Amino acid sequence: MKKKIIYISAGAIFAFAGVILLIWLLSGDKIGPATVAPEKTITYPKAATAKAEATTVTQWYEAVGTVVSKNQARIEPRIAGQVVEIRVQAGDPVKKGDLLVRIDDERLLSRLSQARQQLQASIARRDEALQAVNSARAAFSRAESSYNRIKKFYEAEAATKQELEEIQSAYLQAEAALKRARQGVSGAESGVLLAREMVREAEIAHGYTDINAPADGSILKRLVDPGDMAAPGLPVLILQTAGGLQLEASVRESLISTVRSGDILNVRLSALDKTVKAEIDEIVPSIDPLTRTFLLRADLPESQYVYPGMYGKLLIPYLEIPVILVNQKAVRRVGQLELVTVKTEDGWQRRCVKTGKLHGDRVEILSGLSGHETVLIEEPGKNGK
Repeated sequence: MKKKIIYISAGAIFAFAGVILLIWLLSGDKIGPATVAPEKTITYPKAATAKAEATTVTQWYEAVGTVVSKNQARIEPRIAGQVVEIRVQAGDPVKKGDLLVRIDDERLLSRLSQARQQLQASIARRDEALQAVNSARAAFSRAESSYNRIKKFYEAEAATKQELEEIQSAYLQAEAALKRARQGVSGAESGVLLAREMVREAEIAHGYTDINAPADGSILKRLVDPGDMAAPGLPVLILQTAGGLQLEASVRESLISTVRSGDILNVRLSALDKTVKAEIDEIVPSIDPLTRTFLLRADLPESQYVYPGMYGKLLIPYLEIPVILVNQKAVRRVGQLELVTVKTEDGWQRRCVKTGKLHGDRVEILSGLSGHETVLIEEPGKNGK
């Protein structure tokens, strides 16, 4: 007769031993949220206890946002040209009027030189016109004097009518020449004024080759390098001016009625592992149709190591829910079970519970307690030792 040999794996032995241990730990109890049995053999005369509390907790909506500068200046050139020098880097502090960027000015210098030459030529033409007026005025004076003399002679019958007509013609021609000379001066003066405006315009354009800081602040971004082409409408630098930092956050549209300008809320800055208070400064009254969110800006307090571009969460309270909280030290875990020891008239009882979120040093009890129990926090040795 052959003997049958039965092999039992080590895993099965350990599993069986675990079941026996669990039965021994729970022997005499009916584990459950409502039906329990007293432990009459064990007392805890020096046990630390706590009360389970039925209360309400706030549900928070975490609006993801980005730290931005409250006041930013986009430094843009007013003329097109090649960048020849940049005197700042990102992070550099600057004062109002500091030279930041220089643009190639060769073309504008040539334009300015031409404008100045044109001004000198206009001034010379005006001087010539003035001299012409002086000459025409002198000629007119002579012609006028001769005309008046001949006219008297004619009236005294000492000159012929032909002589009067000839001198009168010369007088009228001198008068017309004087008028033309004066018109020439007026035109020359207009030319001088126009040339001066051209010089002024060229000087202003040349001044735009130097880009200066419009206010005190610090450089956030440098967007060009020497040799790049600059043009109006394309920023070369981003300047953070005085005014502090803000968190720009996108909030779901259903919460637009729960926040108001001036509200003080918490902002969680994950990179710094800190939470700060922020005041809502602006709520953009427009919903993004793609994300179904609206934009909210909250002023951040001055804080070290907080920089534009950092990630942050704006915590918005939106719901109060009833919960049962208990000191988390009262919850013991045995395998997959979560147990608390509850004091009753008959003694201590173990109950199986289900936990939820942590709230400080307390944990939420989803099932197993009603909220008025006294629970055991720590268990000294038997008989109070």
